[in-house]
Amino acid sequence: MELTKHLEFFNPTKLDAPVHVIGIGAMGSRVVELLVRLGIENIYIYDFDKVEEKNITNQYYTHKYVGESKVDALRLMMEEINPNAIKRAYQNGYSNQPLSGYVFLCVDSIELRHKIAKDNMFNPNIKAMFDTRMRLTDAQAYACDWSNEEHKKKFIGTMEFTDDEAKAATPVSACGTTLSVAPTVVTTAAATVSNLINFINGKPLQNIILLDAFNYNYTTIEY
Repeated sequence: MELTKHLEFFNPTKLDAPVHVIGIGAMGSRVVELLVRLGIENIYIYDFDKVEEKNITNQYYTHKYVGESKVDALRLMMEEINPNAIKRAYQNGYSNQPLSGYVFLCVDSIELRHKIAKDNMFNPNIKAMFDTRMRLTDAQAYACDWSNEEHKKKFIGTMEFTDDEAKAATPVSACGTTLSVAPTVVTTAAATVSNLINFINGKPLQNIILLDAFNYNYTTIEY
């Protein structure tokens, strides 16, 4: 890839560990796209879903891939940007594969995210972990330097609620469809990847980023 537009600001070779994106729906597919455009390679993606028509509005996929598995579709789309970016695509999703480097938790289930983080609390190979949660216009982006024991406890502590409780707080349409709009997804993905870039460039992670894509609010909170 020709990276001269951003190489002086961010050199992807500084990222000396794998990137795992678990769940490549709205948030995960956008995160992967941004990582690949930065020239980051050694990316592992996980998802068991197929691309549906409804996904086209807020996820990175196009109509061409409806009916295909998300990991196959995203791998093919990313190969058009950088054929070396995706190291491995897990079509059956995450099932306790070894994790290392930088982990993005983008699955729909908060309970699964909590389990992954808790199971890997003492994993010395992880450098940082990221988690995002969206409603319709507002979102929260969490991040944790995995070398900080106190921050790990607080990061995991933010996930201690159920999928049913998460669903109850999520806006839905009159017919019960979860509401989501692309600008919120893209804004949150950008904030999350920017947090990673700053971390690789030697800055501390922003532990919690609160944002609203339509009211233009952007606030950071430390643990």
